[in-house]
Amino acid sequence: MKMMNDLRYFFEKHGFAVSSRLADRLGMKAKNVRLFFIYVSFATFGAWFAVYLTLAFWLKLKDLVYTKRTSVFDL
Repeated sequence: MKMMNDLRYFFEKHGFAVSSRLADRLGMKAKNVRLFFIYVSFATFGAWFAVYLTLAFWLKLKDLVYTKRTSVFDL
C-alpha cells in the first residue's frame, strides 16, 4: 500500500505540471485540461496519454535549454 501511495504522490507532484502549464498558456483552468486528457484517453484508448507524455518531455527539455539568466556574466 505504501508503494501505491508513493507512486500516486510522485504523479501528483510531477505529472500535473504539464496540465497547469498548458492551462496557463491557453488561459484555462488546469482542472479542465486534466479532465480533457482523461476523457479523451478513454475515448481513444490511451493515445492521448502518449500526447501527454510527449508534452511533458518537451516542457522538461525547454526548461533545461532555456534558463533564466540574471546578467550577461552568467553565460
